[in-house]
Amino acid sequence: MEQTWRWFGPDDTVPLSHITQAGATGVVTALHEIPYGVVWTREAIEERKRLIAADPSLGLRWSVVESLPVHERIKIGEGDLSELFENYRISMRNLAAAGVHTICYNFMPVLDWTRTELHHPLAGGATSLRFNAHEFAAFDIFMLERPGAAEEHGPELTEAARAWFATTTEADREALLANIMSGLPGAYDRYDIPQLREQLARYDGIDRAKLRANLVRFLEAIIPTAEEVGIRMAIHPDDPPRNLMGLPRIVSSAEDIAFILDAVPSPANGLTLCAGSLGAGAQNDVPAIARRFAPKIHFTHLRNVAKDADGSFMEADHLGGDTDMVDLVSALLEEQAARKARGDENWRIPMRPDHGHELMDDVGRGSHPGYTAVGRLKGLAELRGVMHAVSTIKGLPL
Repeated sequence: MEQTWRWFGPDDTVPLSHITQAGATGVVTALHEIPYGVVWTREAIEERKRLIAADPSLGLRWSVVESLPVHERIKIGEGDLSELFENYRISMRNLAAAGVHTICYNFMPVLDWTRTELHHPLAGGATSLRFNAHEFAAFDIFMLERPGAAEEHGPELTEAARAWFATTTEADREALLANIMSGLPGAYDRYDIPQLREQLARYDGIDRAKLRANLVRFLEAIIPTAEEVGIRMAIHPDDPPRNLMGLPRIVSSAEDIAFILDAVPSPANGLTLCAGSLGAGAQNDVPAIARRFAPKIHFTHLRNVAKDADGSFMEADHLGGDTDMVDLVSALLEEQAARKARGDENWRIPMRPDHGHELMDDVGRGSHPGYTAVGRLKGLAELRGVMHAVSTIKGLPL
């Protein structure tokens, strides 16, 4: 697999030279400074590409876009979307002209990945991202005061949420809101409670079927352009894979993935196999999902989570947690071998180590949550060892 690394651009605390030191060759990045729905110009794309390739000794290339965002109006199906669809298509053409052909994107309403703790303590002073179901329930029921939230969370979580809320300070609650908002990428504004309520109100009447229909409408609008210019679209699963704040999530299971890939059948309509996002769902067998949809996997995030019975989960070591990472890597290498045997020019699947722990010199550095240097370096080293071992034992190409 092509070993890649997410880079948030010139202001990232992890410089490009450290990506090379980690052993990755592909850069996964996006133009986060450009508002959603606005065209990514050729000039802006070429400038980012120039930064990545400025020092040839680093041997880096822009491998994957993560992500070319989908405007919220497209998800809602709000108004005349023709300009937003056309802007997306223009951005796709501009990326392809610059030699960038894989786009990771998501269709999660309002929020991207969601955690309640960004610095959950681990042994020796390390920290991890964590989702505490009772804290999220407290936010939903007692801070957001969303009608019907208590019924959706159920009596046990509601009581645990009530206890948390009763013993916390205003500062604790402000920290929880900030943590939940941290899943929004790049430099975009975070919501306060009134603003979040306004965003949720925009989804009144948008159920699972309607959100699915809006995704299909988007794919029907952009996949022909992807086919034309050689772009591979790779939808990212929901994180976590469950409804949040009354909003439907439609990329949470094997059944969801099958619907999306079948709705607009095309080699360009594919999947980002995120082991952590899917792994946070008790219903998901991640290696089985990888094997089922292997030909449509255009990109993969390798990380692991440890789940609790109440729906909580924590980012685990890359080779720890509940997903059999050796089996998953085997499935991906087997698919690579099949692609190479078919003569596919781009037979390697780009992968990146996702969401590392905060370790050693990472502590206090101010990295994007989950995107520390040492934590991801540790994860990539472990995954690289698995890849080499599986490749050697099974005779599969790396």
